[in-house]
Amino acid sequence: MQNTYNGLELPKDGQPIEYSNGQFTIPDNPIIPYIEGDGTGRDIWKASQRVFDAAVEKAYAGKRAIRWYEIYAGEKAFRKFNTWLPDDSVAAARDLRISIKGPLTTPVGGGIRSLNVALRQILDLYACVRPVKYYQGVPSPVKHPEQVDIVIFRENTEDVYSGIEFKEGTAEAAKLISFLNDEMLKGGKKKVRTDSGVGIKPISIFGTKRLVRYAIRHAMESGRKTVTLVHKGNIQKFTEGAFREWGYEVATQEFRDHVVTERESWILGNLETNPGLTVEQNAALIEPGMEFAPQAFRDSVCAEVKAVLDSIGKSHGNGAWKSKILINDRIADSIFQQIIIRPSDYSVLATSNLNGDYISDAAAAQVGGLGIAPGANIGDGYAVFEATHGTAPKYADKDVINPGSVILSGVMMFEFMGWKEAARLIEASLEKTILQKFVTYDFERQTAGATKVGTSEFATRMIGNM
Repeated sequence: MQNTYNGLELPKDGQPIEYSNGQFTIPDNPIIPYIEGDGTGRDIWKASQRVFDAAVEKAYAGKRAIRWYEIYAGEKAFRKFNTWLPDDSVAAARDLRISIKGPLTTPVGGGIRSLNVALRQILDLYACVRPVKYYQGVPSPVKHPEQVDIVIFRENTEDVYSGIEFKEGTAEAAKLISFLNDEMLKGGKKKVRTDSGVGIKPISIFGTKRLVRYAIRHAMESGRKTVTLVHKGNIQKFTEGAFREWGYEVATQEFRDHVVTERESWILGNLETNPGLTVEQNAALIEPGMEFAPQAFRDSVCAEVKAVLDSIGKSHGNGAWKSKILINDRIADSIFQQIIIRPSDYSVLATSNLNGDYISDAAAAQVGGLGIAPGANIGDGYAVFEATHGTAPKYADKDVINPGSVILSGVMMFEFMGWKEAARLIEASLEKTILQKFVTYDFERQTAGATKVGTSEFATRMIGNM
């Protein structure tokens, strides 16, 4: 480990976080790197850091304290070092393990496509974790936002975010299109138009399984009762459909004692309702219209029913399956409807990258929007907690923006570190401040009788409410 990064010495009164055998060791005075962010990030970070420090002091009476350490990315890094993402900043995030950041701009005119994506790929932060739940008093466009309490685990390194694409009209695009049309699609009716830009969408067994594994472990550790695999496998069978298949494999092969799939629950439930049910009758109940299906399909469903009863009939039968974590799957477009009209049916969502991007923002809209939506990017041994919204440069340095996204990302960070007392203190004070109707402009304009406060005053009132 270096003593300095970007020319700044590490805090002498702090200790680095260690990671060994899959476990973090958190000292009482951990060094936490932070990136304040671009645009409104400057205002938000100042307010959030005050809230974090006050919560830790209150929760632990001075026995614990964060030693903050600034690292650089985005506009501030470019001005200072003439690079958007200095190597030392990446090295500090890697060496010090756990960090937190405000929103970063995407450089204009080429170069790094996205600083956020770059950090995720360099540190292999494969799980984007987005908890979405309602805090009392937050204005919402839906009737029952209190029913929303889900955690979205989005694969963070593959799919369209792998960044493999070729611009229309380039030699690279022409070469790839020629290969596809002349070799892979030769003799068929499908063709890629020659005036196309082309992107590659890789979804791997490795990437899928480690993401779904992480989601299931979270459900087990947090007492959540369902994990839903979200995909577009009805159309993209070998990428999105494979994500679904590999997700079920992880669940049933690695967590067999703790889970039951939705179809398994139907089979076991049918037999419990009618103990005299034959395999054929049970198969007909889980696949309506079986009598019209080809014999081979009917045989396969009967074989599935028999395999379930033979393998888990004793361990999961007689109602035991009802205490297991339910693993199901939903088509991506359907889940947008489901989380609005039946949000209480969903608890953990495991998704491929692009689907998770959409769903995270759609879910956040029900509970106050991105201004109060936290997030984290987590890998094996590393974690970067972050605001999920943009930089909003026209509001920069005006002390008006809602700091909730970074504040609640800090809540996630403290929970991840095991400092749950500080996390609960921050959540409670945020909710109390909102219920008192002292809110920033985004909530004030939607809340009758509210008092509009700035970013810094909102933080001050939160600290007072601790």
